[in-house]
Amino acid sequence: MLYRKMPKSGDKLSILGFGAMRLPTKEDGKIDEEKATRMVRYAIDNGVNYVDTAWPYHMGESEIFLGRALAEGYREKVKLATKLPQWIVKKREDMDRFLNAQLKKLNTLHIDYYLIHSLVGSSWKRMQNLGVADFLDIAKNDGRIINAGFSYHGNSEDFKEVVDSYEWDFCQIQYNFIDENIQAGRKGLKYAASQGLGIVIMEPLRGGNLANPIPPEVIAIWNEADIKRTPVQWALRWVWNHPEVTVVLSGMSELYQVKENLKAAEEGFPNSLNPKELMLIKKVANKYREIMKIHCTGCRYCMPCPHGVDIPTCFEIYNNIYMFGGKERHMLMYVVKLGGIIRGADKNFASQCTHCNYCLDLCPQNLPIPELLQKVVEEFEGEDMEKRMKLAKHLFLNEGL
Repeated sequence: MLYRKMPKSGDKLSILGFGAMRLPTKEDGKIDEEKATRMVRYAIDNGVNYVDTAWPYHMGESEIFLGRALAEGYREKVKLATKLPQWIVKKREDMDRFLNAQLKKLNTLHIDYYLIHSLVGSSWKRMQNLGVADFLDIAKNDGRIINAGFSYHGNSEDFKEVVDSYEWDFCQIQYNFIDENIQAGRKGLKYAASQGLGIVIMEPLRGGNLANPIPPEVIAIWNEADIKRTPVQWALRWVWNHPEVTVVLSGMSELYQVKENLKAAEEGFPNSLNPKELMLIKKVANKYREIMKIHCTGCRYCMPCPHGVDIPTCFEIYNNIYMFGGKERHMLMYVVKLGGIIRGADKNFASQCTHCNYCLDLCPQNLPIPELLQKVVEEFEGEDMEKRMKLAKHLFLNEGL
């Protein structure tokens, strides 16, 4: 494992961080604790020393899980990060209430890296008015948090204002070879580094979309490389190539993903990709932008939908048709995944959207979600959907046609 220093704290952090947002789950949707614990501890045993979670991850269960997974001496081996859910903070007292609850859930006396979660320009102004600077100062002074930071999903102009508005220790931004100029982007990366902030990267694989399966057109480009790497290795290496980056988070769901990312981290040196390799990655990025229709990362901040729509899954299946082909298969998977067939739950179709716009302020990508859901309806919910429902029940529930 390679390590980089946080500029202000001097902490030597593993360049690969474990993001506890996409942990393995059982059929009922609950975290598979045995499997997830094995993954977390394997990562730590192999050099990972930065673990990231947040209040809403896994419907509030991620922090509780980590409180157990980091027992037996593992808590002392890592720097632990979690986040204040600013969107449900109504008054100054809420900030302490959430932090104290998180300390209890995580079974720890302090949070090493504490972030104000998912800021944009307007939410930062609201938090300032509620006294967040006072909260952070007091929490640092009394030892409940060690380093103060924020995660960000707004534009680059507001990002600079947030950086300048408090004596931050670090920040967390979305950055990958497709989103080089989206949100804070390269401009924000450079600015934060110039101000002495450590930088944690989220969504290096764009919600797993850069990992697997890979569109044939993209595979053809990767195959042009002189040195053969997996798409995951290429994507992670591109982020680590930036010397400003301290830690890259990966939301891993399987042990093989942990092992693959650990292998990639062995070569994650700054400025280690040559010009030819960087041009190849740029070519792949352009191809993805050409074939991707909806730029959703699957973060699920828009969930739960008040009307039951599984928004990220709707967008994922819609994108799959254009990115990977096999339209009939994806048409079938739409009713399988969203028709309550394999989940044993209520239906979650795009047509259940009422255009209430509840999701719009929650989306870090600022997607026009209701408009996009209508495109999903037009693509998948035609006259033959009932026929596909019957076929899906036959295939998965052994019901007669």
